[in-house]
Amino acid sequence: PGQVVEAGTALVVLEAMKMEHSIRAPHSGTVKALFCQEGDMVSEGTVLVELTE
Repeated sequence: PGQVVEAGTALVVLEAMKMEHSIRAPHSGTVKALFCQEGDMVSEGTVLVELTE
């Protein structure tokens, strides 16, 4: 939290079915909160990162 990111910056990398998927910032902003940690199992639709503009 607190890190300033540009649009397109990789925020989270998910591994599914032995493939890696990067979740990227849709816009520039500041990371307000992280709702996951390395090694967590997440379900579809789970909020992982919150950005402020």
